[in-house]
Amino acid sequence: MDADELMMVALDAGAEDFNEEEDSFEVITAPDDFSAVREALEAAGVPMLEAQVAMVPQTYVELTDEKDIKNLQKTLDLLDEDDDVTDVWHNWDE
Repeated sequence: MDADELMMVALDAGAEDFNEEEDSFEVITAPDDFSAVREALEAAGVPMLEAQVAMVPQTYVELTDEKDIKNLQKTLDLLDEDDDVTDVWHNWDE
């Protein structure tokens, strides 16, 4: 299956966007459409490296104040160490 066919399967199933990377493809869906798009791609025989619902920021924030950077990094480290936290998303443009 070539990239155009793959894109059409994803878009027809409800994907919002389709990006071609160097050696893979990124398919973006609304959370409600995730299962339908994944099932359509699986039915088409598309192997998947990863498939998950994740928050993707629309805008990014660049921090310039060293204190803010240090505080945010400390917060991210603490969340990473917490066994009850499984995923953390942020819009910091590192």
